[in-house]
Amino acid sequence: MANEIVHVNCAPVLTLWAAVVAERIGFDYETALTLGKTLAGMNAQSKGRRLGIYKPAEHAEGAPPKKKRAAGGDIWIELLGRPVLATKTEHGIRAIEKDKPMDPSGVERYLAEKFGAALEDVKGAMAALAASFTPKELAHNAFELYSRFRPSVPEGMRGWGAKGELRLAAIRALCSKPL
Repeated sequence: MANEIVHVNCAPVLTLWAAVVAERIGFDYETALTLGKTLAGMNAQSKGRRLGIYKPAEHAEGAPPKKKRAAGGDIWIELLGRPVLATKTEHGIRAIEKDKPMDPSGVERYLAEKFGAALEDVKGAMAALAASFTPKELAHNAFELYSRFRPSVPEGMRGWGAKGELRLAAIRALCSKPL
């Protein structure tokens, strides 16, 4: 493998991992991409609030945010222990971004930009990890797994947006370890 260590910040890693998990638990690829990106954005918002970068949320932590949307095709999907707002569209289920269904092609471009030539290697390692669990086990343990392989960045403001080392060997090693 050409890309054993990838220098990247946590948001794209979480986006890709959440998408891989969503796909493994039964969502199609395009839906999974939008769910992953939205989940990573939610986590970034939470961290930004803790660091004082963003204003506090108007809803309780962990509760679904209040949205002004028609009840039509909206659904809540739990992913990595968090509720993600999505909606049914003519193209399938899509996560909501700025009160509209997210475009999966934008997520693909984001991942390609952040991972570069390493994208397929990273995605392959993550897919192998996801496949080593049943969908039910994975749904229950996905965030714990992420916490074991995510890039290490400094705590607090120093770590905001900082790149760390994502080690593919660490991802692969989790395939054979019980949780």
